[in-house]
Amino acid sequence: MRISAYRRAHFNAAHRLHNPNWSEDKNREVFGLCNNPNYHGHNYELEVKVSGEVDPETGYLIDLKYLKDIIEDQVERRFDHKNLNLDTEEFRNLNPTAENICYVIWQILRGALDERYELGVRLYETPRNYVEYPA
Repeated sequence: MRISAYRRAHFNAAHRLHNPNWSEDKNREVFGLCNNPNYHGHNYELEVKVSGEVDPETGYLIDLKYLKDIIEDQVERRFDHKNLNLDTEEFRNLNPTAENICYVIWQILRGALDERYELGVRLYETPRNYVEYPA
């Protein structure tokens, strides 16, 4: 039986959208308020989707406590209450757009989960704006 399991998580983080190869004027034009040199924050909501075959011995696709622990350890502890531009290696040279944050989280979780699972990540930057990888 093929099925999907979901786990939601939450973290708060600050960031500034900025391309160092552009002028200040172009950065303000493209990123607007999100280019604030003093940064700004979001209450990110994360939804992780794991898909695959149910183990006939356990009846589980994946132990959801195990998935919860991976998300807490690999994502929440890494990004919660951080300035993504200044406090994390992942975004030291990568613009922390919602798209890039989502993909980085996918890469982190992909490396932590068994290859037999398909993985999807949905990241809400606001209740009305979200991104998803893979699309």
